[in-house]
Amino acid sequence: MIAAKVKGALRLAALDETAERLGLACGQPLADARAMIPALDAVEAEGAADSSLLETLAGWAERYTPIVAIDPDNGLLLDITGAAHLFGGEAKLAEESRRRLTAQGFFTRAAIADTPGAASAAARFGSTAIVAEGGTPDMLKPLPLAALRLEPDIVAALYRVGLKRIGQILDTPRAPLTARFGDILLRRLDQALGWEEEALSPYRPLPRLIAEHRFAEPIARQDDIAATLASLAATLARGLEERGEGARGLELSLFRVDGFVARTFVGIGRPVRRPSLVLDLFREKFAGLGEEIDAGFGFDMIRLAVLAAAPFDNAQTDLGGEALTGADLGQLIDRIGVRLGAEHVGRIEARDSHVPERAEAFVASGEDERRKKLPPPSPFPSAPIERPLRIFAEPEPVEAIGEVPDGPPLNFRWRRVLHSIARIEGPERIAAEWWRGETFTRDYFRVEDSEGQRFWLFREGIYASGTPEPRWYLHGMFA
Repeated sequence: MIAAKVKGALRLAALDETAERLGLACGQPLADARAMIPALDAVEAEGAADSSLLETLAGWAERYTPIVAIDPDNGLLLDITGAAHLFGGEAKLAEESRRRLTAQGFFTRAAIADTPGAASAAARFGSTAIVAEGGTPDMLKPLPLAALRLEPDIVAALYRVGLKRIGQILDTPRAPLTARFGDILLRRLDQALGWEEEALSPYRPLPRLIAEHRFAEPIARQDDIAATLASLAATLARGLEERGEGARGLELSLFRVDGFVARTFVGIGRPVRRPSLVLDLFREKFAGLGEEIDAGFGFDMIRLAVLAAAPFDNAQTDLGGEALTGADLGQLIDRIGVRLGAEHVGRIEARDSHVPERAEAFVASGEDERRKKLPPPSPFPSAPIERPLRIFAEPEPVEAIGEVPDGPPLNFRWRRVLHSIARIEGPERIAAEWWRGETFTRDYFRVEDSEGQRFWLFREGIYASGTPEPRWYLHGMFA
């Protein structure tokens, strides 16, 4: 027995068959249930654990279709359009899924219908496993109104006026129902009947391309997995070539017979298609993780999916088929990325800002090319602005003494070391971008100390009455 807190009171949320035979029901207050059965054993529901388990089951259900949505009421919704024939038809697909889940220790109910609402109603309240095409209205008529996925208070209000079955509202005038119970009642009815479209929201983004292989007997050897991966990569390469694209992000999913799904993602610095390169990248990934693939009792399905892609420019080749591109820097970046993590390898990208610490950003090599594009940086002025080779991510405060309050510094102390300034260039004033709502003002100086080291200093703030006293910072160092 599982009890959950509903509006401040513990109520029964899940029952076993024995509890149902004793007359208990879901939604019943726990105190009333214990009054009926003093020896009742009930545990409090763990919502986070249940949600995590449901997500795990959703990942397992991807063996049947990539479109898997989570029904918050302890269920899964699968769009099997065009996939049922792979399992011998709808009946065999439903039977296999139930058999596998039962073997994992779950009690299941399943139904197949034309709409998500009808399938949910048939699975939870009906006796029909497969609703024939066009048979949804007849299937819904004898079911209780709770089958329409309505809130309990709406169902209770309908009961009070004598409406208990879906068939009772099918031919009832709509205006009075909407005025009294809101539009959710008829919306749920129309969704179940297919009169209003209800799109599924997959719990994970859909891949751009998928290639998968199912095995009559589970496999466990590393060589068999590698050979299957190479075959799937070749299949994806043909699909990518037709689209004129290359893969920027690939995911390998290994479905074990016990229900566990092992997923491995590889982010790639530039678009790729070549199967041998894809195989090498995954080998590097597993080597970087420092662990072997846990095959358990074996894998009965392997899937390779393209999660991110980008336009692919075909390279010119010589008569022997070799690319005339010189050293393959992109391949080196990819191999380092899968070893260290794609987020640790990338490039510096310009940004449209004149504030030094905002003028550039680090972009990971495996970042999806479909990310939101930022506006291009402003064109550089005719005379280049001298900037230090090393710019700190955040300016570091220093102690400085100037000739006059608003003049250049004579010396400064940084990291407990005093530097005497021999030469100065500046100032160069940089103010905040007005659209950010900031008001700082900086005067930058290029300075050289008595030992020949060159620094980039700035004074933030100006000397004026009613303003905070300006402070000095070191923002970078020249070569």
